[in-house]
Amino acid sequence: MTSTRPLTEDDPLDDFAARPITLDGVEKKVYLAGRGPAVIVMTEMPGISPHVARFARWVRDAGFTVYMPSLFGRDGAVPGAEEGVAVLRRACVSAEFRAFAANESSPVTQWLRALARLAHAECGGPGVGAIGMCFTGNFALSMMLEPAMLAPVVCQPSLPMDDPAATHMAPEELAAVRERLEREDLTVMAYRFEGDRHCRAQRFAAFAEALGNRFVARVLPDSAANPGTAPFFAQVVASPHSVVTAHLIDEAGQPTLATRDEILAFFARRLSS
Repeated sequence: MTSTRPLTEDDPLDDFAARPITLDGVEKKVYLAGRGPAVIVMTEMPGISPHVARFARWVRDAGFTVYMPSLFGRDGAVPGAEEGVAVLRRACVSAEFRAFAANESSPVTQWLRALARLAHAECGGPGVGAIGMCFTGNFALSMMLEPAMLAPVVCQPSLPMDDPAATHMAPEELAAVRERLEREDLTVMAYRFEGDRHCRAQRFAAFAEALGNRFVARVLPDSAANPGTAPFFAQVVASPHSVVTAHLIDEAGQPTLATRDEILAFFARRLSS
């Protein structure tokens, strides 16, 4: 399962169907590809990069229908430093994300829950999977308040940006998610690099305290991160961070590639009929 598209050039995303979807009165462009149960792939900052698209194709090729919403940034762009910082700044002040709110979910998660309902209705199967990364990392967990969501993956959750021990979810929402995880015997898969400056150990500890052993955490050594990244990651992120995208090493035996395979197996296990 290897990608042949160049990761150093803008990706035209021409093997996805770009579809405007209006939910709760809000329209967003969503990129669709594949067949099978639905998996929502939520992009990291600063947008749907070639690396994010590569991961979405891996999900598609594993037998799923990918729904990849455009949430910020320039779709398909290689993450440049200056452009990426501008996207990050706009998102940080957006009421849709509330990037500094310690104890409440981003309002955009309501739209994403509605997308999960729609995707389940369109694709069938037991339910829907979702993966959030970086700025969207927490969102897959908030989406567990939607009954159609069965397989949440949380990669390097970076919100809120100013409190490394906060969860970006209201305590009552976390309690409701835990109750559902226990009632339905479900789990949350979570990933970060040990030395990530934007998703620190305190955040995983807070999730573990709130969710107990239903929160299955994987912490990768910094040595497993790809050292060669686009300018935004090299200059702005400036630490191991993006487990299945920019910092993934697409070579057999690499811990990040094993992580990708574990996530795909998790989706297959939860979403198989």
